Amino acid sequence: MKDRAPRNRTLTIEPYEAPGLLSGTSSLVEATTAEQINGQIIHQNLFDCLTFLPNAFVDLLVVDPPYNLNKRFGSTSFAKKSPADYEEWIESWLQPLIRCLRPHASIYICCDWQSSAAVQSVLSRYFIVRNRITWEREKGRGASANWKNCSEDIWFCTLSEEYTFDTDAVKLKRKVIAPYRDHTGLPKDWEESESGNYRLTHPSNLWTDISIPFWSMPENTDHPTQKPEKLLAKLILASSKPGDFVFDPFLGSGTTCVVAKKLGRRFAGVELEAEYCCMAAKRLIRADDDSSIQGYHEGYFWERNSLRDQKQIKASSPRTELSHVVQEDILSLFGDTEDSECENQ
Repeated sequence: MKDRAPRNRTLTIEPYEAPGLLSGTSSLVEATTAEQINGQIIHQNLFDCLTFLPNAFVDLLVVDPPYNLNKRFGSTSFAKKSPADYEEWIESWLQPLIRCLRPHASIYICCDWQSSAAVQSVLSRYFIVRNRITWEREKGRGASANWKNCSEDIWFCTLSEEYTFDTDAVKLKRKVIAPYRDHTGLPKDWEESESGNYRLTHPSNLWTDISIPFWSMPENTDHPTQKPEKLLAKLILASSKPGDFVFDPFLGSGTTCVVAKKLGRRFAGVELEAEYCCMAAKRLIRADDDSSIQGYHEGYFWERNSLRDQKQIKASSPRTELSHVVQEDILSLFGDTEDSECENQ
């Protein structure tokens, strides 16, 4: 167990918790239905359970596979491959998953710049490639002879021309610095309120409002490549409807399932590592009492470092969900953790 500062809010798994958390996971040994795996963490090697997954049950497939790097994940590791071998590896699990997709399904696959070309190559064989999202990681190691690597890609595909995409569900609320008014004196393309001046902007394929989970965020875990809840919320809100089924074959610490649960979707995920299954299970339990997603409030996404603005709006709003109140009361003990972390970088 790592030594942590008193203010560190990283999720931990105590030894006595692990057996109970793992007992709530499942493994597949025969064909299943969507109802049987709904809400399940499947603790198993993906290749061992692929044939037992239901047909045509996935509305949204979200995949964050190992990138083509030498990387350790708990007790297992991934070895860097040649570009051709990495493509072959992607195809080995992606092609069998196609039968699990519903006709209107959407697919998102995460990657870095080194594996992006391989991912696109495989996706273009089976799906309609719609776009490539690039998101700023904000953090990243410096390099003496190269550009600092602080971005990742997410490829967006669909199985057909019929698919869900809700732009209104993923609008970004930006603060207006120099508000412009029309000839009548009314706000133009922005809204005026007691809590400030804001503009709602349509989502683009360049995301600069994402913060990597860090020690003062309750969603943070010790998983080495954890994705932020805010990032998954954008994908799920844009490309699924309440009640749709979201599936993640490389679940990791559980972010996809946790966010799907918070947003009223059905879900399931596959994860090989017992430690990560425990993280996912504990986060799902916590989601029963706290459905908040940092950076997403009142149906809108907010810019990075805007927690104070969100607090101000929450304070002036007569309708505030209990989960948000609890979260903000806790955050107030430590100040604006999102701001303080970024200011220290």
